[in-house]
Amino acid sequence: MISNEPIGIIEFGSVKIKCIIFKVNNNITEILSTSLINSEGIHNGVVINLSKATAIVRSCISTAEKKAEVSLKIISVVVEQPEFLSTTLSKNRKINGSKIHKDDIIFLLKEAKKQVLLNDSTHSIIHIFNHNYIVDGKTFVEEPIDVYANYLSHEMTFITMPKNNIKNINQVFIDCDIKVDRFISSTFALGIQLLNYNDLKFGSILIDIGFEKTSLGLFKNLSLINSMTFPIGVSHIIKDVAKVCLLTLEESKTIIQKIDFSFLDNTKIFDRNELLIDSHFKKTNFRKISKTLLLNVIQDRQNEILETLKKQIVLSGFDPELGNNLYITGGGSKLTNLLKYYSIFFNTDVKQVEKKNIKESAVLEDDFAGCFGALTLIKDGWETEAIPVPSKNDSDKNSFFARIFKNLA
Repeated sequence: MISNEPIGIIEFGSVKIKCIIFKVNNNITEILSTSLINSEGIHNGVVINLSKATAIVRSCISTAEKKAEVSLKIISVVVEQPEFLSTTLSKNRKINGSKIHKDDIIFLLKEAKKQVLLNDSTHSIIHIFNHNYIVDGKTFVEEPIDVYANYLSHEMTFITMPKNNIKNINQVFIDCDIKVDRFISSTFALGIQLLNYNDLKFGSILIDIGFEKTSLGLFKNLSLINSMTFPIGVSHIIKDVAKVCLLTLEESKTIIQKIDFSFLDNTKIFDRNELLIDSHFKKTNFRKISKTLLLNVIQDRQNEILETLKKQIVLSGFDPELGNNLYITGGGSKLTNLLKYYSIFFNTDVKQVEKKNIKESAVLEDDFAGCFGALTLIKDGWETEAIPVPSKNDSDKNSFFARIFKNLA
């Protein structure tokens, strides 16, 4: 049963660190405070400078605590790292005409967990998701307890995180006198917050375009089927333009903010000779930079990102052209007409993910989407996730799979 004591969530980003404190009374969630601070000592979710990371995390939490007039002892950490691994396994067991019992499912899950940990002893499991069960060739989304069968197959996804990365983050919070309750994938948290039931149930693709990284989440049967993060984001496009065109990062960033990413109309930043307008040279001397050169640099990096995403989507058996909705989110998704380019590339109607109604301001909703998704997970649990935090009760949302295996990892 979830306590009515204040609960803390913190999200690690390369640009911002976000903290939210809430409490639950009679199943009603009350947001007590939030805080947002520029990130230091953390890059792509990884602690790269312990002292700086500790100072910035302490400051972020302290600000939220003062607003809420509480003191946190434990906190959940929302994070995504390129080193995260997503492993999908299918384990089988002969039933020989008997009924399927919960022990059969426990056995398959334990066997899968054992294999994952043996394959890479440097990683720890932070999420286990149930896709579905195959009973004598037929698919069951829910646990087929007491069903007579000859053969049972259980499909699962494991999300793992490097142990040393976990130790470094834990040390940050030890130095802040706070215990980490659990780690939560920000891709999973964003899916909970931004996608609707049908998207999560029948198949959808969520691409989070960040400043330093891009993350991909594939959802089906209320599970995170596959997830990956690679360390290429908007900042790399900015750096490419700055390097090739001999511009400052500030000048390059301004240009990127004005570029039409559908590459169909960029008349506003080029003159009649298709050269970059001289007003964009703020700190460097004017030079002739052709439209072709500039757009090719941007398009090459953008296509690198898209080809990497497409490869993972295809390998996972998803196809946006066959009904799997494709959404983009994150700060990079707001670049001018990026939706058009993604739609052309994937040959489907790519959408900017719609935000759920949150009572707080639009700014809060935008910045804290991952934290709100984690809040839902902590409060209600998730029926296909095998390591839920304790929820109010064994409600319908916490299925047998979720309840029985909460201490496996």
